[in-house]
Amino acid sequence: MNRFIKDTKKYWKYTIYAAKSQLKTEVANSYLNWIWWILEPFCFMLIYAFVFGLMFHHKELYYNAYIFVGLAVWDFFNRCIKSSVRMVKRNKSIVSKVYLPKHTLIMSDMMVNGFKMLICFAIVVGMLVFFRVPVDAHILYVIPILITVVLFTFGCCCILLHLGVFIEDMSNVINIALRLVFYLTGIFYNIRSFPEPYQSLILRGNPLALLITGLRDCVLYKSTPDMPWLGIWFLISLALSVFGIWNIYKNENTYVKVI
Repeated sequence: MNRFIKDTKKYWKYTIYAAKSQLKTEVANSYLNWIWWILEPFCFMLIYAFVFGLMFHHKELYYNAYIFVGLAVWDFFNRCIKSSVRMVKRNKSIVSKVYLPKHTLIMSDMMVNGFKMLICFAIVVGMLVFFRVPVDAHILYVIPILITVVLFTFGCCCILLHLGVFIEDMSNVINIALRLVFYLTGIFYNIRSFPEPYQSLILRGNPLALLITGLRDCVLYKSTPDMPWLGIWFLISLALSVFGIWNIYKNENTYVKVI
């Protein structure tokens, strides 16, 4: 871990620069520029609200904000995971010429997607004001929940970065797995509507479902998230991150040979 901390400090400016460059590149030839970062999740929220809110008569309180909170976290996780699988191969021109700690590539990509997630949460704040959602001190639970989201995503990305180098079809497998996880995460429905034991199995076995439900509880409904299981998944996320970093350092000399 000392090496990880030292490399992170050493290459921090590069990480920031790479993230800024990627954000600028995404909007360079677009007519709406950065507005797409707001428009895309907002349109998806409207689609889900229309289909599931009006046609299927979901009656969750503050349903539009309910969906948007879930989409903000899911989009962050989904984009980071998909990108990490081909991270080394996509940056072949860089990693094959100069030494660069591979986890800095993940950090840079997470900064880009994290910035977009923060924009989505800014919209959520606007929704809280517009719908006059009462807020109290429970909203402070957002901090440990988002820390766990970032840590879990980073750990998964580190592991998938390694696997993506050696397994060519890993991106296809991940796309299928993410589709399954999406429908088991409760983006547009309430998992608590499921009978037991399915409700507990999904909430405790799917960390994204647990974390998104916890965010909705503390932001929209002034209630405390499931702190014991939040703590458990924080420790699991920490273990995944430590293992992922160790595995990358152990095998990074092999990556250039494989790609």
